[in-house]
Amino acid sequence: MATTTPAQSRATTALLWLAAIAVLLAVVFGIRYLTRDETPVHVAPATFQTLSSTVPTNGKVEPVGEFQAHAPNAGVVQRIYVDVGQHVAAGARLVDMDSSDARKQLAAAESNLASAEASLADLTNGGNTEERNRFANDIAAAKADQQQAQQSLEVEQRLQARGSSSTGAVLAAQQKLDAATLTLRNAQARTSGRYSTTDRSSAQARVADAKAGIAAAKATLGAVTITSPRAGTVYSIPVNEYDYVPAGDDLVDVADLNHLQVHAYFDEPDIGKLARGQAVKITWEAKPGMVWHGHIEQPPTTVVTYQNTRNVGECIISVDDAHGDLLPNTNVTVTVTESQRFNILSIPREALRTEGSVTYVFRIVNNRLVRTPIKVGIFNLTSVEVLSGLSDKDLVVLGPAISGKDLVNGMEVKPVS
Repeated sequence: MATTTPAQSRATTALLWLAAIAVLLAVVFGIRYLTRDETPVHVAPATFQTLSSTVPTNGKVEPVGEFQAHAPNAGVVQRIYVDVGQHVAAGARLVDMDSSDARKQLAAAESNLASAEASLADLTNGGNTEERNRFANDIAAAKADQQQAQQSLEVEQRLQARGSSSTGAVLAAQQKLDAATLTLRNAQARTSGRYSTTDRSSAQARVADAKAGIAAAKATLGAVTITSPRAGTVYSIPVNEYDYVPAGDDLVDVADLNHLQVHAYFDEPDIGKLARGQAVKITWEAKPGMVWHGHIEQPPTTVVTYQNTRNVGECIISVDDAHGDLLPNTNVTVTVTESQRFNILSIPREALRTEGSVTYVFRIVNNRLVRTPIKVGIFNLTSVEVLSGLSDKDLVVLGPAISGKDLVNGMEVKPVS
């Protein structure tokens, strides 16, 4: 039987100790591996997708080229011929206002014209019929007196030639003739020179004014019947029959509901992003799930104060696909597509972090955080374009750690999709 030497015994003991230490270390590292502290974090991959940068705001729908029938004068709505939602042709009768006042105005205007024309005729003819008859009688009497005075003068002159009449008698007869002639001239002057040029001009002006009054009265009478100048759909009737309305009140609104526009109000910082032709999405809370589309027809040209709280630019948006299902005067939400990029690398916006002027993300490599600076492009509410710093399928951390622990470079983490 072989005998173990002291040297062999010591070597064996050393090997056993080494084996025991190795086993102990393996157990310690195994326990540490199994119980290591991994911080759970939400992650998402960098992916290629289409990314749109949008600007949302509020707006109000308005028809293009609408017709609003207004009350021509204060009065009563006598009859309404149409209903809301009814399609009408150009020239269709919409509303009748009470015409009694208009007819009274026309009758008064016609009476005024007749009076003015009669006055002008009297002035032109030297007076009315009674005055002209009186003047004619006066002239006839004056002519008769003149003829008689002429004959008396001639008789006295013949008698004087035969020595049967005196010079005084002839002179007296001449004076009588002169007086009769003067009386005739005065009578004739009352007929021909009674009125001046100014009198005639004033009378003619009164006739012209009276004719204008008739034209205005006829227009007023014609205006009580209101027709539509264009084809369209009746979308509002804010009055009822027999209502009394002031002059200018809205009675019936007609428009082509296939041609609408939206007046939208964008906050001042967003105005510079808007341009003619940009695509617009339109939604209306009254019809959830429906979407209309349009484009910017006129970008803002100035900044105004809206509702005393916002500095905004007013933008006109044409609605491209309205088919009578979007009503005028409704409040809608519009979302303008400022820019759109196709097949670009992007990540969720909540992965972005900044420190000073540096933008970075926490990328996960072998379950550890790697702080990675990146450059970004366009973005919207949820995603951002990555220009450099990441590759497709790289995992990035979203927001803080689930446990709330601060994230630092090199930290060991447990990804949670």
